[in-house]
Amino acid sequence: MTRLHRLLGRFEWGLASIGAGLCLFAVMILTVLSVFGRYALHTDLVPGAYNIIERMLFPLMVFWALPLAHRDGIFPRLEVIATALPRRAGSAVAILMLVVELAIFLFLFWYLARYAATGLRTGRTMQLGSDFFPVWPFIMMVPLALGLMAIEMVWQIALHVRHFATGTPLPAAEADPTAGGQ
Repeated sequence: MTRLHRLLGRFEWGLASIGAGLCLFAVMILTVLSVFGRYALHTDLVPGAYNIIERMLFPLMVFWALPLAHRDGIFPRLEVIATALPRRAGSAVAILMLVVELAIFLFLFWYLARYAATGLRTGRTMQLGSDFFPVWPFIMMVPLALGLMAIEMVWQIALHVRHFATGTPLPAAEADPTAGGQ
C-alpha cells in the first residue's frame, strides 16, 4: 500500500510541477503576446487569449497543484487543534476533521464528475476568436484532482486511525515523491 501511495505521490508531483508549471509558462507567454500585440502592433495576436487563460490554463494550474499541496500539508487544515490535545484525543479530532473534509471533497468529486461527463457526452466547446475549441478535456481534469485528494484523505484517515488504536507514531512528512526506491 505504501508503494501505491508513493506512486500516486510521483504522479501528483508531475501534475503539479510539470503540468501546472507548463500552464503557468503558457499563461505568461499568452499575456506577453497579448499585451505586445495590443500596444505595439495594435492587433490581437492571440484571439481568445483571455478565454484560454481563464477557462483552460488557470483552472488546470490550480487543480493540478491541489493534490500535492494537500499531501505535503500546504493545503489549509485545522491541525492546530489536534496537535494541542493528548495523543488519542488529537487523533480523534484529526480523524473527524479528515472525515468531514473527505465528505466535502467526495461531494464535489461526484458533482463535478457528473458535470465533466455531461461535457464529454455533449462535446462541450468554447469560442476562441471566430472558431470553437473543445473544452471537455480540461473539465475532466478537475474530478481527477479531487479524486486524488480524496485518496490522500483516505490514506491520512487510515494513518490516524492506526495512530489512535495502537499509538504507532504518525510518519514525518512524506519523502520526496520524485526520489526513487525509498
